[in-house]
This record gives sequence, structure tokens and C-alpha cells, in this order.
Amino acid sequence: MAITEVRDDDYCIQYESSSATAIFEGKLSLRGPAEYAPIADLLESVVLSEPEHLTLNLQKLQFLNSSGIRVLSKFIFNLKKKTEIRVTVLGTKDIAWQSKSLKNLKKFMPELTLTIE
Repeated sequence: MAITEVRDDDYCIQYESSSATAIFEGKLSLRGPAEYAPIADLLESVVLSEPEHLTLNLQKLQFLNSSGIRVLSKFIFNLKKKTEIRVTVLGTKDIAWQSKSLKNLKKFMPELTLTIE
């Protein structure tokens, strides 16, 4: 897998292949799909590595704007169509947007495991 990290001043997304976990940290308030492309590319490269199970750990992601939510939703929607990878999304009750927005991912992939602690 070529891409294992996307980093900027405000955020970092790392993929740990040993646990098949993408860890999102910081604040993502990029403008539109073009600016989210490196993150989408990272997630797509994860899919190409064909893990049996993928965890998206968003517990340290303080903010995700509507463009980012669309990119994440599109990723989950397309993943459902392409593969049999089981997906777990980890969130936290301590960050308001997560409780509200992450449950919508189950609309795109009902078998997705969503854990908000």
C-alpha cells in the first residue's frame, strides 16, 4: 500500500495496516471534494489492500464539515457496492457532531458496526 498518512497543520489521517485501522485526528474543514481527494485516495488504497475488516477511528476528529461528511458517506456507499470488507466506525459522545452524523453511515451500509462511546 503506497499511502499510509495524509497530514496537514489541522489534521492527520493515518492507516495502520497491522490493525487495518484508519485513525482520523484534528479538524477537517476542507473546501470540497478536490481538497478531500488525498484523504479519499488514502481510503481507496486501503480498500485495494483488501483487508477483511476495516476500522475507521474518528474518536479524535474534533470537526468534520459537510464536504467531509459527504466524502466519508460516498466512501462507505461505494465500499458496500465493491467489496465484502466488514467496517467498524468508532466515534465518541464527547464530540457532538459524531453522535448526530455518524449514524447516517448505516443508511449506506446497514451491516456497518457503529460504536459511539
